[in-house]
Amino acid sequence: MADTPDNPIPSIPLIDTAKSIAPSKQPLGERLARWRETFRDRLAHVDSLPQLTVLGLLTGILAGLVIIAFRLLIEVPLGLWLPENFENFEALDPSTHFYLPFLGACAIGLVLQFIDKRHYATGVGHVIDRLQNHQGKMPLGNFTVQFFGGAASLLTGQSVGREGPAVHMGAGAGSLLGQWMRLPANSLRPLAGCGVAAAIAACFNTPMAGVIFAMEVVVMEYSIAGFIPVILAAVAGTTLSHMVFGNVINFAPITSEINGFLEFPLIVLAGFFIALLAAIYIRLQAFWCRLSLNRPVALRFAFAGLITGCAAFYFPDILGIGYDTIERTLSGEQGFWLLLGIVAAKLIVTSAVLGVGMPGGVIGPLLFLGACAGGAIGALAHTLMPAAASPIGFYVVLGMGAMMGATLNAPLASMIAIIELTYNPGIIFPSMIVVVIACLTTRWAFRCDGLFETLLKIQGKFRTPEIAEQLLSKTGTRQLLDRRIKACPAQVSFADASALLAHHPHWLVLEGNKYILPGQDLAAFLAQQGDGKKPELINLMEIPARRLDIIPLADDSTLFEALQSLDAAQVEAGFISTSQAQVAGIITREKINNYYRLK
Repeated sequence: MADTPDNPIPSIPLIDTAKSIAPSKQPLGERLARWRETFRDRLAHVDSLPQLTVLGLLTGILAGLVIIAFRLLIEVPLGLWLPENFENFEALDPSTHFYLPFLGACAIGLVLQFIDKRHYATGVGHVIDRLQNHQGKMPLGNFTVQFFGGAASLLTGQSVGREGPAVHMGAGAGSLLGQWMRLPANSLRPLAGCGVAAAIAACFNTPMAGVIFAMEVVVMEYSIAGFIPVILAAVAGTTLSHMVFGNVINFAPITSEINGFLEFPLIVLAGFFIALLAAIYIRLQAFWCRLSLNRPVALRFAFAGLITGCAAFYFPDILGIGYDTIERTLSGEQGFWLLLGIVAAKLIVTSAVLGVGMPGGVIGPLLFLGACAGGAIGALAHTLMPAAASPIGFYVVLGMGAMMGATLNAPLASMIAIIELTYNPGIIFPSMIVVVIACLTTRWAFRCDGLFETLLKIQGKFRTPEIAEQLLSKTGTRQLLDRRIKACPAQVSFADASALLAHHPHWLVLEGNKYILPGQDLAAFLAQQGDGKKPELINLMEIPARRLDIIPLADDSTLFEALQSLDAAQVEAGFISTSQAQVAGIITREKINNYYRLK
């Protein structure tokens, strides 16, 4: 605490707490500004459920529209070019299987070479990084690269999925909406979660899985207040998707269930096999990620395109999203050795493509890998006990859920996704077994963290927030602002000082907004004067009082950001100004610390 700071702070007028104008007599612009400030103040509270619910709906609509535009940008050109359907890359001639992904990757890399490298980061890992380390503030540049780069990757047959771009764009829609509205930073995280749920729902037609994925993988917390806006956003995204694409089940419904206890050893075997594949995939992508650090993006992408083209020459099934290959595997059309070959090629290619930073998603490839691995187990089951084994599609579905859950460390989201993708409640019990085995084996036997955690650690972006940071980041600074303030010059007359105290201010903000003085300290000084001769002029910088230096704080800051700013400036208090450049209130370090202790 110092009375004469070296750094000047711009003078900002204070809100006159004594001024009272009837709302009906205020100009429309002032009333709208006052309503906006009240809305932002309410969002700063932890329990701002009604406001977040409305914003969650808006985010769901916006994210749904973005995902619809993204899907149309991919599916319409491919539907016109490829025979039968927009995923049938297998129908192209072998030379195209090589040149299309190779030249496409080179073109994407060359374009990105002329873009600021800060905008290269895309996908789910980028979203988690922005939520953990940047209060949910997502840049528009990365959003743009993800939209057009992800579309270009899928149009050129890269071995990636559309779900990672969808998650990024959904979260970006919520975050950018909040930034455009200048909402408190503590509301950006839940809005990003709403966008993720809406995007997954619109992309997969899986609203429940979208909600669970957003809470389990991205936001990484569960709360009753947090669920409601996210659910509403998922409903909005699903509704818009139905309006454009229809209520389409992604895969043919699997109605079979486990035939008997004789199949349990095979289910356990499937869990261990999937865990092995998940561990290999995590370590492979981590290897490619380390290898590509600080290398030119054009070189990285050309290398990934070369690997993809070489593998696709022999296994064209790996190109694109691959849902058509999953359908063939579900129906038992793929042989055992062919499936193992596809799994090996997909493991190497997808880990390399995404490891070097190609703007695509990993969820689709994981479902693809799990489906092919499960199909191989199913083919083995029919060879060992042809009369007693469940259909191959049963093992395919188990493999899809286990691979997604074990690799992403998201068991609940993967099980819900499989139920919604297949409309088969009979798969719940065996999927719980195989997902638990796969997740535990990946974590404890192979010592692998979740994929996104592993990659963020390599990039130096992963950290576990402390409890104090988690709590203070959920609350906006506006919630704790002390608005009982009064502006005054450094020197006031005795009469003016008495008039100031008539409004019972908690703080007196001295002229220039450099210091604050407790109103009770001035009251104590005036009381000490007694009935004798009163001083005509009182210097508030010299009377016995507790004066605090103050600094301006961002009006959308959280309590954690405010505390960081106070620590950096080595002061004990700060103020927030309104959009009309008026001081809205004062917050002190003591008040922030007391809030944390009470919570």
